[in-house]
Amino acid sequence: MWALFFASKEPINRIGDRAWAARAEAICVTATRERLTLADFRTLQNADAALIRQRADIVDQATDIVEQMLDDVAAEKPSDTKGQDLVPQWEADYRTYIADRRAFTADLRESGKNLPFYETEVSGIPISERLEVFAADNRMASCAPPHDLGQ
Repeated sequence: MWALFFASKEPINRIGDRAWAARAEAICVTATRERLTLADFRTLQNADAALIRQRADIVDQATDIVEQMLDDVAAEKPSDTKGQDLVPQWEADYRTYIADRRAFTADLRESGKNLPFYETEVSGIPISERLEVFAADNRMASCAPPHDLGQ
């Protein structure tokens, strides 16, 4: 029972190199602003193939921004051991998420239909959720994956 009161409140994914996390958040804030300029919130119900291809183009442009963001964040490694262990795992998950987005746009173009987005799951958890938890634990909210594919 006492363990409940004395258990660490430190998030399990929190890395020690806070400067690395702050740098990452600054990069992600800029990328998020850039992605938001692409946002297209048109309703795609009963959309024709041309509109679906436009959607795929927007998602690809947004994914390009996400990929460059990740490249920029990953260009510098954290100085702490925990960060050196966790950040490559986070980066690998993010690259899987990016590949999922690329596969989605290829499917949109091929089918010409407004298909749902399916992402990789790891141990039954959507990969985007894993990315969000890491970002939240490290106070890098802007580094969470986009919630809307048009972003």
